[in-house]
Amino acid sequence: MWEKLQQIAQRYDEIGELLEVPEIYGDPAQLRKLTRERNEIEPVVEAYRAYLRCEETIESSLELLSDPELREIAQEELESAKKEKGELLEKLRILLLPRDPNDGKNVIVEIRGGVGGEESALFAYDLYRMYSMYAEKRGWKIELLNYNDTELGGVKEADFIIDGEGAYSRMKFESGVHRVQRVPETESSGRIHTSTATVAVLPEMETVDVNLREEDIEMQVYRSSGAGGQHVNKTSSAVRLIHKPSGIVVACQEERSQLQNRAKCMAMLASKLYEMEQQRVESAVTSERRAQVGTGMRNERIRTYNFPQNRVTDHRLTGDGKNFNIAGVINGDLDPVIDALTMQEQAEKMQQESEQ
Repeated sequence: MWEKLQQIAQRYDEIGELLEVPEIYGDPAQLRKLTRERNEIEPVVEAYRAYLRCEETIESSLELLSDPELREIAQEELESAKKEKGELLEKLRILLLPRDPNDGKNVIVEIRGGVGGEESALFAYDLYRMYSMYAEKRGWKIELLNYNDTELGGVKEADFIIDGEGAYSRMKFESGVHRVQRVPETESSGRIHTSTATVAVLPEMETVDVNLREEDIEMQVYRSSGAGGQHVNKTSSAVRLIHKPSGIVVACQEERSQLQNRAKCMAMLASKLYEMEQQRVESAVTSERRAQVGTGMRNERIRTYNFPQNRVTDHRLTGDGKNFNIAGVINGDLDPVIDALTMQEQAEKMQQESEQ
């Protein structure tokens, strides 16, 4: 563990030196790669160096205990440093757990109305609003790719990119079936309905990360629908790409030009192909991962939003900590839920590490 920490700290310093070389700014891809790597290991290095400082403080405090005039101060510093050292050791163990290589990436989110007709579309809109507010709270940027609404203000489908540091590490827990229980606005008798919407979260991949051949892609263009004034009625700027070998279809209509929409479609296609390959590899290796937190299987019911009882229940969590206040969650306060899922996942990983 300590040798690994030393190597990580050394690599952190090496990246710092590379980023001071002016030539690196002439290679945006390499600059982005190094910056991302540094950001990923920075918390580990900071905790490791704080741990080393605690050890130095403990050593110097022990030496001062023999001095009658400084003994009381030295004792206080010794106890404080020992406590901090223990906390940092636990933090380092968590930071060194196996990490998803996609955690630092942006995400592509796809929301679809599920079972429940118009009410499911209205719930899908609520989820889109919830994620938009969550992104705003964290200082992330949302780029809309595809948005199909209904006459009553619901959403048939909404595709968007969330651009922000560590977006995938947080949003990956949102993949799955979300269920809502409430009295719809269209229900005159006051009967509670149960509806669903599905959320898919994919790490945004570069097209170079997957094997994308132009001859395998069929491109179709059409006129955009929805807001946009006269522009959307006069030009065929919307783009649909069909990946012929896999049958995957992606579309984007929110940008003003075919070129911009095609670029967004290519990113979506790369992410979907990456996910397909990951699922194929995982299925071939083991089925155990299906039972773990954050698998993202789309047929899992991961969460229930019960409005009459003012409660959100995440079904992947165990014990009393699986229920949350619905008003906070639906208005973008997702951190308590995601923090609980992250802690549970870390505990499971630590358990697995200790058993190996």
